[in-house]
Amino acid sequence: MNQQMNQQQMPAPGQQMNSTQMPSNLSHGGHEVFDVQEVLTSTIGVLDQYMMFRTFVKDQQLLNILDRQYSFLTDQYNILCECFNTGSKPSHGTKVYNMQLSNNVTYGFKPSQPKKPMQSINEVSDQGISGHMLGLMKSQATMLTTASLEATNPVVRRVLADSVPNVVEMAYELFLYQNQHAYYQVPQLAQQDMQKMMSGFAPANGQPQMPQAGQMYQN
Repeated sequence: MNQQMNQQQMPAPGQQMNSTQMPSNLSHGGHEVFDVQEVLTSTIGVLDQYMMFRTFVKDQQLLNILDRQYSFLTDQYNILCECFNTGSKPSHGTKVYNMQLSNNVTYGFKPSQPKKPMQSINEVSDQGISGHMLGLMKSQATMLTTASLEATNPVVRRVLADSVPNVVEMAYELFLYQNQHAYYQVPQLAQQDMQKMMSGFAPANGQPQMPQAGQMYQN
């Protein structure tokens, strides 16, 4: 019965409806449906890989990061599923992820062994796992941002957009972990070159002389 009612409320071919005429659970554009489906599928992949990574992690600090991020991502996945299915506010709002590492970055580059593909499963290391985790978070941040830009349902859009800073925080946490263990080294440009590039931009001061709208099309 509900399915029949929903079908009757859907616009017929060639007919248009606005948001106020559309049931909440159906207020998703086709583009949004594909994007959110991709986000949810990708999040499942991240959670599955985190579970597999856990069997190889040796460092307790990395294990704590993995477990906290897994728990947070699971909740984030659940509320996105919920609002995507209902079109309405989920049972709770988007939470805020807070990393536990300091923002202290080590600059400089010291010689290290060249990287190469593993030759055996015995070569799995915390360096490699944390690198994979960072790559996953970078991909999630891009995917969430892209999906949020054109989502038609306002609740889904807000959940997507509010999730981006959390994934950014997770990625940064993993960068800091790698940096602190010399897995991710941060070389700098020569001071002279860096200063030249930093001073290569100036603020936009004064009142700009904006052209008249449509001026280019006037005879």
